[in-house]
Amino acid sequence: MPNPYDVIVVGAGNAALSAAIAARESCPSVLVVEKAPEYFRGGNTYFTGGIIRFAFDGLDDIKTVIPDMSPTEEESVDVGSYTEDQFYDDMMRVTQGNSDPELAQILVSQSRPTMQWLNSKGVRFVLSYGRQAFKDEATGKFRFWGGLLVEAVGAGKGLSDQQFDVCRAEGIDIRYSTQAVELLRDGKGHVNGVRVLGPDGHEDIYGNTVVLAAGGFEANAEMRCRYLGPGWELVKVRGIPYNTGDGIRMALEAGAMPHGHWSSCHAVAWDLNAPSYGDRTITELYQKHSYPFGIIVNLNGERFLDEGYDFRNYTYVTYGRALLTQPQGVAFQIFDDKVKHLLRDEYHIPQVTMAQADTIEELARRLDIDPDGLAAEVKKYNAAVQTDIPYNPTVKDGRRTVGLNPDKTNWAQPIDTPPYLGYAVTCGISFTFGGVRIDNRGRVLNTSLEPIPGLYAAGEMVGGLFYHNYPGGSGLAAGMVFGRLAGNNAAEHAAALRD
Repeated sequence: MPNPYDVIVVGAGNAALSAAIAARESCPSVLVVEKAPEYFRGGNTYFTGGIIRFAFDGLDDIKTVIPDMSPTEEESVDVGSYTEDQFYDDMMRVTQGNSDPELAQILVSQSRPTMQWLNSKGVRFVLSYGRQAFKDEATGKFRFWGGLLVEAVGAGKGLSDQQFDVCRAEGIDIRYSTQAVELLRDGKGHVNGVRVLGPDGHEDIYGNTVVLAAGGFEANAEMRCRYLGPGWELVKVRGIPYNTGDGIRMALEAGAMPHGHWSSCHAVAWDLNAPSYGDRTITELYQKHSYPFGIIVNLNGERFLDEGYDFRNYTYVTYGRALLTQPQGVAFQIFDDKVKHLLRDEYHIPQVTMAQADTIEELARRLDIDPDGLAAEVKKYNAAVQTDIPYNPTVKDGRRTVGLNPDKTNWAQPIDTPPYLGYAVTCGISFTFGGVRIDNRGRVLNTSLEPIPGLYAAGEMVGGLFYHNYPGGSGLAAGMVFGRLAGNNAAEHAAALRD
């Protein structure tokens, strides 16, 4: 057998690169094999907003992740706190109590230390003003929604580029256009490499340990239909076309136990006319997440969900999926001029599918919504708004409607100030929730709940964390945490074999 690598990492997104960087701390030879060509590197990480959820007790903790924060900036923000208990409670609340308690606790307890670790490697973070903050008029300070306030410099693209920079500085080998197709195992069942298909054909690459971090099956139309259900083969893919379930398939073929919510996924409201797969120029800006400040209607002009049920960080996944239940899988976010300043950056890109009009009926005609239906719905909605409750976009303000089905329970305002704005959206899938089972060291378990020797997993491939929904920003956090965990333990295992 040729001289093996200590650790082979399959994939090149946030989780994979976190694993590679962690492994390199104690192993001299680490290889990353990436299915995509170099110009399409970065996995789904590249297409995210780069916002990461982690537990913190106050501004001092934030400053350990953003050490270059100026005194003026410190004075301008109210970051509050987001404790480990709150993070854990959010995980359990939005997953309907199904999140694996051990994995959830690892995610929560290691979220801040992992952010600090990446920062120590040279990955820079900033406060997320444009996506998560509103100025509190009473205090003059910026407040952040739902415990989510830090993003990587340059968003998802910036996070990915910074992690690749660390890999290059650390001497980690990366092979692009190299698809892992099969795990190699020795006579004792120990995973000792991967068979790949690269530009020169098939090749066996040997390693003492393998970390699978190759994403879910969101870019595989057949698997989406098989596991998520009819209609899912038609949705737009928010990220790369390369996450077709290869890593999951290889793990299952090696005897791994399936785990998690295979019939559910992370989805978002995505521009109706976005391309079938992610655009590396637009990245995440096809998403439309300011719906709590307006209403969402279908082609008939009818509302069908509570836009103000919670902060958008806790609803956009389930609401993205809900779009598939509507006629033609299409919906429209409707706003008026008085909330226009609250809309996020993604509403202002040139590629947006939107219309503007001075009347509701004309807006409906321009968007191909039933004009009478939308006019009647807006009239009914406006009459139901409880205007005696103060409007406050920085908190769940309780300003609601009464008598509708469904009611809007926060941030309800009459839509009565022209010009009116409408944005056409459909369902865009981000990643799938089903994967394989790991233990608290990141080792992949077989169907007898025993570790498969030499095999680790991280990122979207890890099943058991997210069910039905997820707290915004916890996907990147999980990739970092479990990538680091898998990389550290794979390196330890490899070192023991080497010695």
